[in-house]
Amino acid sequence: MKKTILAVAALAGIVAAPAFAGDDMAGMTMSAAKPVVTKVAANAALTDAEVREVDVATGMVTLKHGALENVGMPPMTMAFKAKDGSMVKAVHEGDKVKVRVENVNGTLTIVKLEKQP
Repeated sequence: MKKTILAVAALAGIVAAPAFAGDDMAGMTMSAAKPVVTKVAANAALTDAEVREVDVATGMVTLKHGALENVGMPPMTMAFKAKDGSMVKAVHEGDKVKVRVENVNGTLTIVKLEKQP
């Protein structure tokens, strides 16, 4: 009789599920549906920065920047490769800018740069 009850319970899905620490997977959906893409206003994706150094020969711009949320980087000063040479030629040390930095083929790259007044 015990074997029959266990077999019926297992078939009915009444089995112990593995326990997860805390609420690690709360709110997660495991469906195969397409991910939801949220459109962000153009300026919302830009970060305030100050140009500290420009190296036209290497195409690098050193920025003192705020948090770069999309690449998980806290505020700091760092040199980045510019997507194209026109960006490098358009800025000078001390300029206030808004930038979008993305990981392009493993290199953190300035993909958008707007000089501020």
